[in-house]
Amino acid sequence: MRNLKELEDSAVQFGLSPQVEARFAREALGCEQSGLSYQRLAPNFRQPFAQRHERQEETYVVVGGSGRIKVDDEIVELRQWDVVRVAPSTVRALEGGDDGLEVIAVGADRPEGGDGVPAKDWWTD
Repeated sequence: MRNLKELEDSAVQFGLSPQVEARFAREALGCEQSGLSYQRLAPNFRQPFAQRHERQEETYVVVGGSGRIKVDDEIVELRQWDVVRVAPSTVRALEGGDDGLEVIAVGADRPEGGDGVPAKDWWTD
């Protein structure tokens, strides 16, 4: 058992703090076939990069605030308790609304070391 808010904030090492908070629980919980993270985006902040996965699907649960997610070419409004399932090859990125966005991301089994593939300059206005 671990408290998500007490895990290391990985956003700091990528220079995204304080606009983003990202706490990953896979290793802390000793997960073997799943993973879980807490992510918080500041109000009106869009993730600076998108990502997709080779094999891992993810499910996002909005636990606070509101915002949007871009899933391939579709932009979807998000509000508290919305759940979004994203297939592995689907490119995705999040954006906080006026009151910010807090999500729990749940991932399935993945290759050792991860299988995330970044997509830069993908979500443009």
